[in-house]
Amino acid sequence: MKPVVSIILVCNTNTNSSCTSPVTLTGLPGFSRRQPRSRLFFWSFQALGEFVNSSALHLSAGKLSTTRALLKRLLVLAISTTGVACGPVTPENASTTAITSADIAQSEKADPALIADVAVQNPSDFAREQEQIAILLSDLAVDANSKTLSAWQGNTELPSQLIDRNEDGVVDQIVVSLNLPSAANVQFSLKAVASTLATPKLTQAEISHKVGGEWQGKHYVGGTFQNVQSLTPPAQYTDHSEFIRYEGPGIESDKVAYRIYLDWRNGFDIFGNQTGQPVLQQVGLDGYESYHHLAPWGMDLLKVGPSLGAGGFGYWQTPEGAVQGVAKVAQHRVQITNNGPLYSALNIKYQGWQIAGKTLDVTARLSMQAGSRLLHNRLELSAPLDNLAIGLVKHDNTELMTGTLESSGHQYTYLASYGAQSLNNDQLGMALFFKRGKVKTITADSNSHVVVLDAAGEQVDYYLAAAWQGEPNGIKDSNSFKAWLAQQVERLTLTPRVRLKPVHSQNLSKQPLTKASALAWSVAMARSELPRQASQYYWGGWDHERARPTSFEYTTGLLIQSYMALQQVAPDPAFLQVIDKMSDSFVTADGSIHSYELSKYNIDSINSGNVLLRQFEQSKAEKYQKAAALLRQQLATHPKTSNGAYWHKQIYPSQLWLDGVYMAMPFLAHYSALFEQGASWPQVVHEFQVAREQLRDPATGLYFHAWDESKQMNWADPKTGRSSFFWSRGIGWLGMALVDVLDRIPAERSDLRQPLIEMVNELAASLVIYQDAESGVWFQISDKPTATGNYREASGSSMFVYFLAKALNKNYIPAEMYRDATLRAYQGLLNEFVLVEADGTVNLVNMVQVAGLGAGRDGSYRYYMSEPLYRNDSKGTAPFILACIEVSALLAK
Repeated sequence: MKPVVSIILVCNTNTNSSCTSPVTLTGLPGFSRRQPRSRLFFWSFQALGEFVNSSALHLSAGKLSTTRALLKRLLVLAISTTGVACGPVTPENASTTAITSADIAQSEKADPALIADVAVQNPSDFAREQEQIAILLSDLAVDANSKTLSAWQGNTELPSQLIDRNEDGVVDQIVVSLNLPSAANVQFSLKAVASTLATPKLTQAEISHKVGGEWQGKHYVGGTFQNVQSLTPPAQYTDHSEFIRYEGPGIESDKVAYRIYLDWRNGFDIFGNQTGQPVLQQVGLDGYESYHHLAPWGMDLLKVGPSLGAGGFGYWQTPEGAVQGVAKVAQHRVQITNNGPLYSALNIKYQGWQIAGKTLDVTARLSMQAGSRLLHNRLELSAPLDNLAIGLVKHDNTELMTGTLESSGHQYTYLASYGAQSLNNDQLGMALFFKRGKVKTITADSNSHVVVLDAAGEQVDYYLAAAWQGEPNGIKDSNSFKAWLAQQVERLTLTPRVRLKPVHSQNLSKQPLTKASALAWSVAMARSELPRQASQYYWGGWDHERARPTSFEYTTGLLIQSYMALQQVAPDPAFLQVIDKMSDSFVTADGSIHSYELSKYNIDSINSGNVLLRQFEQSKAEKYQKAAALLRQQLATHPKTSNGAYWHKQIYPSQLWLDGVYMAMPFLAHYSALFEQGASWPQVVHEFQVAREQLRDPATGLYFHAWDESKQMNWADPKTGRSSFFWSRGIGWLGMALVDVLDRIPAERSDLRQPLIEMVNELAASLVIYQDAESGVWFQISDKPTATGNYREASGSSMFVYFLAKALNKNYIPAEMYRDATLRAYQGLLNEFVLVEADGTVNLVNMVQVAGLGAGRDGSYRYYMSEPLYRNDSKGTAPFILACIEVSALLAK
């Protein structure tokens, strides 16, 4: 049912008008359907004109609900779900007397043990049972040595476990097990209270070897098994030595168990489980033979032989066309790192692997969760390889299944097999889940079905899984297995939407808004980014966001530009160092740019040129002018649409993207001001005008992500060529471009400035309509706040705050109309996305890593939901730094 709300109407006239009785509205755009009690929100009305009747004000609810133009005239009204008294209200006192949801929640909390409130949304239209929500202890500002942390829904404790995810010997996360109904929101709290819940043990990891016997050649004779936390087998150990119970470490959930051969075979094997609880502790105690036969607990299900088994890994050799396993290894070492009720993990270190003419070390970090068949394998290499191969044993008379490869690089897909392939001759399904973007090829050799993955980043992760007919309530046919595969792909790709509100961070974010506090947040974020990423933004550095060497691209330039802006108001030698290192390392003495290729005609490459122009202004170094001229040369020959807008990339012909307007136009405007006496400013303004003509939706005032003039792309509307959705960060790129370009076009060129200022006002009016009433920020898809899986997104919201605050500071938009909304949005950034660690490190969370179109990205709503959520991506942290600078200036006015 649509919300029913009451409003106080304030007439913005010269008379002492007061409102009539509150007017009832339904379905107000941007108004959340999930309304807590006693909450006040702010909207605004300006120039109500025809709705003023003498000294009283009357508004037709029907007319408002159908006239979107009126919604753009909103000026600071208090909206309450319970109704509020009618009387004179001014924008000034309305904003200072607001009761926010956070205030109410805080006043109702009297629990000194509270550490954080957590809200989790299921982004799927199916229920997710035993979904594990992992929360970093550092985000809670909790001592890692503390054992007093537990999860609660009201007075009911939830299953949880403290874990060491990075396996460094120190607890770093708490995982909480939730049952999430379809598309539901579930809330719980974390408290500094020792757990008293007797959580059943549903996972297990172990390594067990014999003691009390003796080695006779390669065999260990006599003795009994004992479990240990770590094991390095002696040099004489090999396959069938009867020294390690079931020949290697084991790991399991309540669904299935896996064992890994700790010898030259490195095969992955499966133990089927008939009990619904861990069984490894009883397997193989009487030798190797018994577990090959069906027992009450289950049995060994797989004949691995020389194959990769149920998801082992190796190296794909060409031209032989075969997998070379991890066979030639100097030493193995196993360590059990987590062994708890909900999560267990171990790692295997393969030291001195000889492969592809190299000798390197590999660490396999293997983990399982309660209620899941999936085994997660995170592989770390000490040196890069051109590939890693993962695979499944080939069996006759089985059905081979492959998930779609036409998807985003960050979406998961699978390779699977199903049929009577167990040693019990019953139905067994096996699967590998991996990210599409990592796939080099899917192939086979004589023993295994193989997926060859890119390993250049020295890290590869994937999941393997088995589903046996003999499980309690197991999967018993091919169609059920395929349905299960599809659900697992969605669970891996569409992660739960988590809103974390730690008391520590919330107390800091709710400090009074002042010029000094806003600037302090900017400085704190910039200092936090120095060790995380900024110090690696130079030629020869490592881009952690993209797991590849740093290159001359927009993410590099964007973050460095934020440091340049901050250096103007809060100078710091550390900021200057990363600025100079980035520019000096990429630009050679002759003005060429490392990693830049003009012939690619990639408009994303232009953005970092803003750094070079600013460096030239300060130093007058000729190399910066030459390097900038090289980028200008690209724009001189860069292909355009028939109406004169730059293609996004040569590989995306005839396409105008909002992203591209930001990537190139501020640079071109600045370059033209420095070296062309403004000759290119008309082209700059024309780019915006084409964007408005082709991408702006007149009904909402929002902008679609992209336009394909050819109308051939699968994401393009066949009539208009437009993509289908309003992506907040895309609109944010446009907003930032508008206010940044206006910096470069002088006041006397009103003919060029006025069209841009009009666009600024249009966009500002539309943004406040879709500003989330509860939090003050914006959603990933701007106009669909209640759609399943949609979430409040940090990078787009930061860009909008920067755009609005700068537009206010430059007097492009009226303060009486937008100042309060801008400050509420800024406060929302702090409340919603900023997490502060105990040492003061600032994190920005819940930002989409990337969103594009083409190359498998179909522009659907599901696509925008499927891109992964990241923390501290420079596409969010840089706009946040810039937003804080502008808000600081706004608060000084």
